[in-house]
Amino acid sequence: MGLRLAVGTTNPAKLEAVERALEEYEPSTLTAPVDSGVAEQPRSTAETITGAKTRARRALEATEDADLGVGLEGGVTTLDSAPGLYLIMWAAVTDGDRTEVGSGPSVRLPAVVATRVEAGEELGPVIDELVGTVDVAEKEGAIGVLTGGGTDRTRALGEAIACAVGPFLTDHYDQFREVAGRG
Repeated sequence: MGLRLAVGTTNPAKLEAVERALEEYEPSTLTAPVDSGVAEQPRSTAETITGAKTRARRALEATEDADLGVGLEGGVTTLDSAPGLYLIMWAAVTDGDRTEVGSGPSVRLPAVVATRVEAGEELGPVIDELVGTVDVAEKEGAIGVLTGGGTDRTRALGEAIACAVGPFLTDHYDQFREVAGRG
């Protein structure tokens, strides 16, 4: 039997990201439309991670027989060493006792987009209006538009998922603790 996952969303791009990222584990996904507990448009790394963790925990709690809860959250933030406002993506995975997080790629937002998002608008609708798309957040995502298709929301979120779930799928974390004498 494959990996049973409770995913805290009904967004098709996010669900596809989970299934693709964990394809070799033959995942079965149970969707749980849970609230993130943060703003619709998280505006910091901390808020984005909190949203992902909350979604993972609530998804696991809302379903039966899942091995892991998965939460995905996109947000915007400034970075200390780079100018501008950045789109960021985080994933969280929990087994109910332990929670791990991982990030996906980030991309700088064009000034006109950043100004509108900083004024309180959500990124997806701003991109939809400026580019002429509909529901970009459920398709290629802002990252797909802003990278000219170099990546898309599904692939970018998949990277975050792979990084967050890694500690559950490999024994290297325990092995490295033993090597360091912390075992």
